[in-house]
Amino acid sequence: MSPDGPTFDPIAKARDNWSNAGWGDVADGMVAVTSVMRAHQILLARVEAALRPFDLSFSRFELLRLLAFSRTGALPITKASVRLQVHVTSVTHAIRRLESVGLVERIPHPTDGRTTLVRITDIGRSTVEEATNTLNDDVFADIGLPADQSRALVDAIETLRRSAGDF
Repeated sequence: MSPDGPTFDPIAKARDNWSNAGWGDVADGMVAVTSVMRAHQILLARVEAALRPFDLSFSRFELLRLLAFSRTGALPITKASVRLQVHVTSVTHAIRRLESVGLVERIPHPTDGRTTLVRITDIGRSTVEEATNTLNDDVFADIGLPADQSRALVDAIETLRRSAGDF
């Protein structure tokens, strides 16, 4: 937090308040949810700062990266939606933004006239490669946790995702 921020852990204080209000039996759950939400804010701010020079949001970066990983550089919009685990409307919005700056293009499916593909352009490919290098260096190489704690966090979140039916 900023130098003017609290000198105590606000989430620990929230736990005390929860317990004092008579909700001690669910305080650990509240702390877990609040902690994950705060961690999301911290990591998202770092990712957004790294992607700012490329004029990319994380969702647009993810779409570009997915397309760059695909063998042909193109995917049906609905498949991109499934792989990114977001509604097709969100993917379409990201495509519009990326299309407006020449990073992707929509093309007809070669064998299915009902389907539209989204394809990464050469400039999109070079942009996502540069952005990936920046994210790797500025964020992913050191997320603020030792490697063993990072793996434990991933394992815990995977358990949560699996129990929610995420996969």
